[in-house]
Amino acid sequence: MKKVGLLFIIVVLFFGSCKKDKKEIVKAKKPNIVYILADDLGYGDLSCYGQQKFNTPNIDQLAKEGMLFTQHYSGTTVCAPSRSSLMTGQHTGHTFIRGNKEIQPEGQYPLEASVVTLAELLKKGGYVTGGFGKWGLGYPGSEGEPNNQGFDKFYGYNCQRLSHNYYPSHLWDNQTKVILKGNSGNQNTQYAPELIHKEALAFLEKNKDTTFFMYYPSVIPHAELIVPEKYLKRYRGKLEPEKSFQGADKKFSKKGENGTYQRNGGYNSQKEAHAAFAGMISLLDDQVGEIRKKLEELGIADNTIIIFTSDNGPHKEGGADPDYFNSNGKLRGYKRDVYEGGIRVPMIAYWPGKIKANTASEHISSFWDVLPTFCEVAGVKTPENTDGISFLPELTGADQKKHDYLYWEFHERKGRQAVRMGNWKGVRLKMENNPNAPVELYDLTSDIGETNDVAKDNPEIVKKIEKIMKEAHVESPAFKFKYEKAKSEEGKQ
Repeated sequence: MKKVGLLFIIVVLFFGSCKKDKKEIVKAKKPNIVYILADDLGYGDLSCYGQQKFNTPNIDQLAKEGMLFTQHYSGTTVCAPSRSSLMTGQHTGHTFIRGNKEIQPEGQYPLEASVVTLAELLKKGGYVTGGFGKWGLGYPGSEGEPNNQGFDKFYGYNCQRLSHNYYPSHLWDNQTKVILKGNSGNQNTQYAPELIHKEALAFLEKNKDTTFFMYYPSVIPHAELIVPEKYLKRYRGKLEPEKSFQGADKKFSKKGENGTYQRNGGYNSQKEAHAAFAGMISLLDDQVGEIRKKLEELGIADNTIIIFTSDNGPHKEGGADPDYFNSNGKLRGYKRDVYEGGIRVPMIAYWPGKIKANTASEHISSFWDVLPTFCEVAGVKTPENTDGISFLPELTGADQKKHDYLYWEFHERKGRQAVRMGNWKGVRLKMENNPNAPVELYDLTSDIGETNDVAKDNPEIVKKIEKIMKEAHVESPAFKFKYEKAKSEEGKQ
């Protein structure tokens, strides 16, 4: 009996120890990361940020259970350089890609092999990495394509120009071109955002027992306004007066791989632009809800960080009507502007047990902060050349370090720069022939709409911002301001 009793005690202690060890292992496991990036979603396009024409219940629920940021900024005001800033942790005065430079027949100017991306860093930290949606940082076969920049799995559009078509001729599964025969000719049967979403859910399923980083750069609601009928009919006749748009369908068509004609980057015609836009965001909202549901079903939701945001402000192409929807809220400007409406974006962070529910943050942050944040989360050393500051302390209620300033540059529309320094915002326009063009100055504390230029009343602040604009911009061999090209030509003469 004594031997039986002793054996019982040993068994209890053994299994008790195993349970304890398992709990500690689970506790110590690095969190999964899901980063959802909407495309051209404005600051006011979510109901939790003030949208009143339609609701986004799943994204709102994410905010209710997490933290909503009111002063978060994109990398810049258009797609490729904004995403480059996200992937490299550098602002647009330093990051490698600084403009939407097209490569024919498909893709954009590529990141170089020497560039270290967020995906590469997380992969070194033991994460399985997947990207699902739109890339735009390197044409197929280049050093810049996703699989050469740290992603184990990519499914979606390589080219941001071709992503204007929601019923495309093909998508990419890593290096395999997937021909969508259901979209040949005049057929529209394979809606890319749904195909991509299905692959993203499969990635979660496949990697439920690993630690993963899922980058989900959705193409919604960018440019082409088209959505399956079940979403369109939700809003048909409810967003009057309706707006129509005549697209350039024939102009942007060419013969595809399967012998039929495919549209190649143009926007489709849309008679119900308002209903289509609202329907697209509702589809995105449902997809966010489905991602959360899948994480819960897999039992990994409690150890997964979800961040939802947008790559820049609202667009006005393809029949979009941001003024009707008040897509930029109280902010001035749209996509391609460096005023607040072009670069301030919604951001919501959710992490059960780590982020206090139903909280809001006024912390001033940006895309280049994401890389150091996720590196800290993953226990990976942050590169020294980052311009970012981890906002993990803000998420978890600890003391948060602040930026001295944020900087943006935009090379189109005659050249633009912007600086956020505390509550001051400096904007410089029309730099094509004058890199020292006058700086507009706004006090965002009292003038969130940037309507009252107070530069004349604050010359010392203007001087500080001018100094930042000069020092933050480092010349790039591939992406030059036009005034830099002019200076270079003068030097050759």
